[in-house]
Amino acid sequence: MSQLFVYHSSQPMQAVKVLNHFEDISSTLAAVGVHFAQWQAKQPLTAASSAEDIVAAYADDIADLKQGQGYDCVEVISMDEAHPEKAELRAKWLDEQVSSADESRCFVSGRALLSFHIDQHVYAVLCAKGALLTLPAGIRHWFDMGERPRFTALRLFDQSKASEVQFTGEKLAQQYPTLDEML
Repeated sequence: MSQLFVYHSSQPMQAVKVLNHFEDISSTLAAVGVHFAQWQAKQPLTAASSAEDIVAAYADDIADLKQGQGYDCVEVISMDEAHPEKAELRAKWLDEQVSSADESRCFVSGRALLSFHIDQHVYAVLCAKGALLTLPAGIRHWFDMGERPRFTALRLFDQSKASEVQFTGEKLAQQYPTLDEML
């Protein structure tokens, strides 16, 4: 089950709101322009499922999102604790960054923490199986997969608008709880 932790930027270690119900999470994020949905695979998936199997299991949802958002690219990203670059990738993704294009992520398995900073609040979404988040362009965000990562996710975007991630240089992300601290 996914959860949403909302922090005021002046209180980084004390959530002002913790939401556990889909409708509450969805409406709270919609109010700040972030789309949250729950996807269900159309066929069973296992740890041995290929990228093609994963895309096929979510084919209808992917097609709808591609049409609605104008996306033309879907990637399957998998990470586990045996990955040789897990520490370097985690450190990189923990830095606050901005993308110039919209992007959607659906978590197929495992869990991860996707946080973003809008106005005076930080929204930290503990993403579990089936969680779909669409972040509009320009939102400051960071991603934590934990010290012992285990997740598979779909990433959808418009390749023609995709740009390299621009890191803000801000240290805000370091003030908030990590995935491991939340579990």
